[in-house]
Amino acid sequence: MRDRGDGLTTGFGKPVDDDQNSMTAGERGPVLMQDVHLLEKLGHFDRERIPERVVHAKGAGAHGYFEVTADVTQYTRAAFLSEVGKKTEVFVRFSTVGGEKGSADAERDPRGFAIKFYTEEGNYDMTGNNTPVFFIRDPLKFADFIHTQKRNPRTNLKDPDMFWDFLSLTPESVHQVMVLFSDRGTPATYRNMNGYSSHTYVWYNAAGEQFYVQYHFKTEQGIKNFTAAEADAMKASDPDHATRDLFEAIERGEYPSWRLEMQIMPVAEAAEYRFDVFDITKVWPHADYPPTTVGRLVLDRNPDNYFAETEQAAFNPSNFVPGIGPSNDKMLQARLFSYHDTHLHRLGPNYHLLPINAPKNAPMNSYQRDGAMRFDDNGAGGPNYWPNSMGGPAPDPSSADPGMQVEGLTGRTPYPHPNDDFVQPRALFRDVMTDEDRDHLISNIVGHLKNAHERIRMRQCAVFYKVDPDLGTSVAEGVHVDSAEVERLARLSDEKRAEATAR
Repeated sequence: MRDRGDGLTTGFGKPVDDDQNSMTAGERGPVLMQDVHLLEKLGHFDRERIPERVVHAKGAGAHGYFEVTADVTQYTRAAFLSEVGKKTEVFVRFSTVGGEKGSADAERDPRGFAIKFYTEEGNYDMTGNNTPVFFIRDPLKFADFIHTQKRNPRTNLKDPDMFWDFLSLTPESVHQVMVLFSDRGTPATYRNMNGYSSHTYVWYNAAGEQFYVQYHFKTEQGIKNFTAAEADAMKASDPDHATRDLFEAIERGEYPSWRLEMQIMPVAEAAEYRFDVFDITKVWPHADYPPTTVGRLVLDRNPDNYFAETEQAAFNPSNFVPGIGPSNDKMLQARLFSYHDTHLHRLGPNYHLLPINAPKNAPMNSYQRDGAMRFDDNGAGGPNYWPNSMGGPAPDPSSADPGMQVEGLTGRTPYPHPNDDFVQPRALFRDVMTDEDRDHLISNIVGHLKNAHERIRMRQCAVFYKVDPDLGTSVAEGVHVDSAEVERLARLSDEKRAEATAR
C-alpha cells in the first residue's frame, strides 16, 4: 500500500487545517461558499455510488494465482498455459445474480464465478456461474428473462407470477430451474461451490487446429449447500455470510482453491454430436467427454479496498488471448457486446485504465484517446491514428486466430439441432439426484411456485410432468392444482410438437 503521509489534504493536495468545523460567518453561521474543503467533501460524497450492476450486483472478490498442472500445448497456444508449473496472477469475483447490492448472500440464485487472468499477452476474462447450464439459449430473450427475476414495475415487489409465467412459457429453462431449486441453488459459501464456463469456447494450437472446450473449476474444499430452511435462517442471522466467510478464510491463511478440469472436443466431432454444443441449456455428458485436469486456482490475498478492486472490477468475455476464442454460441456472441457496453455505462469509457482492470503483465498500446477520467498520459505526444510513420505500435499478424467456417442464409432461426429440452433434466432427476435431493427439489419448488396464479402453476407443473411424471404430479399436489389436468396439458403440448414436426 502506498505511503499517504501523515497530513490530511484536499483531493488536490492542499493541507487541511480543520476537518471537524465548517467555515462560517461568525460562530453561528451561515456556512460560507468559500469553504472549498466542505464543498469538495460533500460533492465527492454525493457521487460515491456508481450505478450498481444490473445483474451480479452483490459480490465478493479476492486476488490469487492460476497454476498449470498438465501440458495442454497440443490444444492451445495461449502463453499463460504454455508450460507445467507456470503461474498467472488472477482476480476473482463471486456474486449472486438477481438480487440488489443489499440482498442476502443466501438467496436462492445462481452464483457468478468470474476470473480475470493477467497474462503476458493481455487480460483474459472468463465469466462463468456455479451452474453448468443457463435458463435460455438465445440472447433475444435475455432482457425479458432478467426483468421477470427482478421487481414488478408497478409494485416494486418480487413477483412469482412474473417469475413462473416466463419460465413456464420457456421450457428450455427447466434444466436450470431444477438445478436452481435443488440445494445447489443455495451454496453454503463461495468456497464450497464449483465454477463453470457454461458456454463453449474455442482453443486453438500453434498449428491452427481447433477444439471446443468447456471449463469446470471444481472446489477443493468440497461441495456444501444449505437446505431451504438453513438458507432462510442464514438470511436472517447474517445476510453477508458468504462475503464474510471468503474474507475471513483468506485472512486466516486458509486459501480456497479449485481444480480446473476441461472438457475438450475436436471441432470436427461437434456436427454429429447428440446435443448441440452451442446450446447453453445443455451439458456435455462426462461419459462422452471426460474432464481432464489442467490446472489449479488459488486465492491468497484479500483486496485492500472493496470499491477500488471488487466493485470496479469489470469482467468482459470478449477479452481473449491468442489461443482462445469464442464459439458460435448465440448467448456468448451477445455477451461479447453486452459486458463491454455495460462497463462503459457503469464505469466510463476508460474503465480499462482502472488498476484492477488494466493489464499487469502486458503493455497496453492502443490509439484510443481522451474520454472522461483519462488518468494516464493519454498517449502523450504520440500519434492517435494508424497507419503512421511516427513509430506507433503496429498490428501483429501472428496473433490472428485461425478463423471459423460460416455458411447459410441470414435470418432469425432457432437452433437447428433436434432439441429435446427434457432429456437432460430427466437424467438429472432420475439418475443423478438422491431421494433426499428429489424431496428437497419438490419442496423448494412448491414453496415458491405456490404463490403464482393457478393458470401459471398449472402450466409450470405440465413442464415438470414432461421431465418426469412423478415430479409433475408431486409439484401439482403441493401447489394444489389438478394433476389430471396437468397430465392432459403435458400430453397436449407433446402432440402439438409432433404435429409441427410432421408438417
